[in-house]
Parts: sequence; structure tokens; C-alpha cells
Amino acid sequence: MTRIALVVSDVDGTLLTKDKTLTDAARDGARRLHAAGVGFTITSSRPTIGMRFLIEPLAITLPIGAFNGSVIVDPQMHPIEQHLIPAAAAERSIEMLERSGVDIWLFTPDTWFTRSGDGEYVPHEVRAIRSEPTVVRDFGPYVARACKIVGASSDFELLRRCEADMREALGDQATAVRSQNYYLDITPPGCDKGTFVATMAQRLGIPVDAVATIGDMANDLAMFAASGLSIAMGNAHDEIKARAKLVTATNEDEGFAKAIDMIFERNAAG
Repeated sequence: MTRIALVVSDVDGTLLTKDKTLTDAARDGARRLHAAGVGFTITSSRPTIGMRFLIEPLAITLPIGAFNGSVIVDPQMHPIEQHLIPAAAAERSIEMLERSGVDIWLFTPDTWFTRSGDGEYVPHEVRAIRSEPTVVRDFGPYVARACKIVGASSDFELLRRCEADMREALGDQATAVRSQNYYLDITPPGCDKGTFVATMAQRLGIPVDAVATIGDMANDLAMFAASGLSIAMGNAHDEIKARAKLVTATNEDEGFAKAIDMIFERNAAG
């Protein structure tokens, strides 16, 4: 059994509680990894600006993966790798989301754009990423620099259908996957949390079998498949849990910290 040398964690629904709090136990879990010589980093559908506040409390020194791994930055937020959605795919995505009637957001590497500052989930996102959106009438001038396009809606079934339709329409031109029940993310093709895991393993000179991943949503399945040990949160849907090797407690019951305990137990067992 390969010893775990790197842990890669999702953020929302995993590392943070429902109210976007980083608990003392979660913070201590990351620091225990550092003390034991096990690497630790995070990857998320969040933009880079929404991950900055986690760097210091988690003592992260490795690159982190934003926009579902399609943008990789160092702990000082300097870009290492940056991929964009092809303009034609971005335009098609916006057209399809418009027909569905969901709120649409567009993220460039450094800015969040929306047509409505009063969108249903805008306050939620502001609280989550600690950044305000820029309200514009037209996404056109920014399409060529899109890192992520989001369809946001409280109609979860509608977003599920949109996800399937978007995948069929875009094919290999972009990646469409829900990062939350209420967010459908369109991100650059060929990049996901699994490619981030592979990139980090290569950078550290370790096999992917030595990587443990922790997550709760469909966009975490790619990193589950790319890692030697996958741990699903207790708050994940059953189909996500079924694709993981282990299941921990929920994010409201210190599931992240308990997942770290599982990793230490596995390493101790040899």
C-alpha cells in the first residue's frame, strides 16, 4: 500500500462548513499534515480571488488549483498555468444558459462579471469568495478571456438537465459539470481536478497512488479517479460516495479533520 505523500482537498462542502467557515479542527488537520511531511493543497471551482483567504491559515506552500484546476497559481497568486474557454464554446454556453433562464456569471482570471447584481445566488457567492461582482450589460467584451462561466439557479433539476445538454452541445470544446447543486460550471477543455492532481504529483515527483483526495461533488470525481486514495464527505450524494474508496463525516461534523485521521491511520498501517 503506497504511503500518502500529498493530500488535495476540495473547498466548499469539504474543507469549509455550510456557512463558509474554516474550523479550528480543519486548520489543525492541515497543519498536522505539514508537521508529518505530507504535502497539502486545495483545488476548487472557485476563482483564484476566492481562495486567497485560505492560504495563510492552512499554511499552504504548494500551488493551488482554481476554476476546477484549469488555473494553477502559487501561494502568492502568481499564475503558473492558465487555460481559457475557447471563445466559440463560451458564446455557445452563454446562449444555452440564456435560453434556460438561469442567472449567468462570467469569470476572467481576475474579475467576476454578472448582468445582475441582484441575482439569487450573488450574495451567497460574495460571502463565499469575499469579492464583489462587476455588473455589465454585455458579456461580449470578456468572452475571449473567460476562465469559467456559471449558470446559477435554485431549480436543481433544471441545472441537471442543462448539464447534460451542455455536455452534448459542447463535446470536447469545454467541460460542463456542477460544482454545487445550484451551480453549473463551464470550464476549459482538457482540464479538471484530475489533471490538477496529475500535475501536482509530477511536480513533487511522486506517483498518483501517493495522492489522497477529499471532496463532495461531481466535479471531484475526476480527482477521485486520478488519486490513490479518495475520500467522500458524508454530505455528498450517494453516487459520489459510491465512487470513493472511503467516506468520512459531513462538513458540519468535522468531516475534513476526520478524513485526515483516516489518512494518518492508513499511512501508519503501512
